[in-house]
Amino acid sequence: MNVKRLLIAALALSALLIPRAALAEAEAVYTMVDAAGQIVTLRGGQMYVGDEYISGDNQLYRVVSVDDAARTAVAECLGDAALDESALSTFFSLNAQAEADNAAEKNAADSKRLICMYSTHSDESYIPDDGDYSLWEDAGIYDVGNALKDELEKLGIDVIYSEESFLPHDAEAYNRSRSTAEELLKKGPDALLDIHRDAIPAEQYETSVDGEDISKVRLFVGRSNQNSAANKAFAQQIKQVADEEYPGLIKDIYIGKGNYNQELYPQALLLEFGTDEIEKDKAIGATKYIAEVLDNVLYGASAKAETNATRTQPAAKGILLVIGLAVLGAVVYAFASTGRFGDSWTKLKRGASEITGGLVGKKPDDPDQK
Repeated sequence: MNVKRLLIAALALSALLIPRAALAEAEAVYTMVDAAGQIVTLRGGQMYVGDEYISGDNQLYRVVSVDDAARTAVAECLGDAALDESALSTFFSLNAQAEADNAAEKNAADSKRLICMYSTHSDESYIPDDGDYSLWEDAGIYDVGNALKDELEKLGIDVIYSEESFLPHDAEAYNRSRSTAEELLKKGPDALLDIHRDAIPAEQYETSVDGEDISKVRLFVGRSNQNSAANKAFAQQIKQVADEEYPGLIKDIYIGKGNYNQELYPQALLLEFGTDEIEKDKAIGATKYIAEVLDNVLYGASAKAETNATRTQPAAKGILLVIGLAVLGAVVYAFASTGRFGDSWTKLKRGASEITGGLVGKKPDDPDQK
C-alpha cells in the first residue's frame, strides 16, 4: 500500500474516531454582549479577551471578559472604527510594488491579475442543500469557492483555487493548510483568501442586495500576527467599498485571537459566506457582489486613488525640495556675482523668471525689468 493510500485510510479512520460532538464543540456559538447586556454579535467559535469586532455600522468593540461556561463575552464599545491610514498606505504600496515587479518581469500584454484561494475547513457545508453541516466528501464550501472563482474570472482576474483537503476539522487544520497557503503565495497573488462559512443562525446572515436574496459575508482577521494591521486595513477597505456599492453585503469584521495563516501575507483574509443553516444558493449569490468589490479594491478606482496618493505625496515633497535648493543656490550665486544685496535681488528675480517661464519674477522681455 503506497503512502497516499495509507494517508486516505488514516483520515477515514480518524473520521470514525472523532465524535461529531467534538466538531460541534469546535463550532460552539458564542454571544458577544455590550456593557448593558445587549447582544452585539454571535460567532461560531470561541471568543477571547482582546478580540475586536467592527459592526455593520462601523462601531468598534473590544472583548473585556469571557464566560466560557455560558459561552458569552462582554465587550466595550470604543466608538467609530477608524481606518488605520498608515496600514492602508502600506497595503496599497505593496500593491503598487507588486504591479511594478510584474511589469518588470513580464510584457504588459502578459501581465496578470491573480487571486489565490483555499478552504482550511474542507468539510464545511450547508444543511438545507447538502444535508449536513459537515461532509468529508463533496463539501458545500467548495461550491461557494468555485462560484467566487467563476465570478472573479468573469472580471478578467486569474484565480487559483486549491481544493486540497485539510481534514479533520480540528485545532490543527490551519497548520495543515499552511503549506498550501505558502505554495499559493509563490504564484505572486494580489490577495490570498481562505473561504469558509459560519455556524450561527441563518437569520444573522440573510440579506437582500439589488433585490436579490443572498447571504451576508463576514470578514475575519487574525490579530496574533505581524501583518494584523495590514490585514485589518484590507478588510476595512473591502467593507468601505462594499458599503458604498452594495449596502448590507458585508456583515461585519471580526478580529480574533490566532493568526489563521495571515502572518504569511499582508493581503490575506478569511471570508465567511453565510452559515451552515442558510441555503447554499444564497451564499453563492453573494460571490458575484464580493467579486466586484474585490476587483474595485485591488484593481479599480479605489486602489488607483490610494496608490496615486501614496505616489504623489513623496513626489510633491521631492519637487518642493528641488525648488528650495534651486532658490538657495540662486541667492548665493546672485550675491557672489554682484557683491550687493540690491543688485543680487534684481539678478535673482531675473533668474527666477527665466527658470519658471515668467511665473516668478518679471518676464525677461518685460520693458520694466531692470
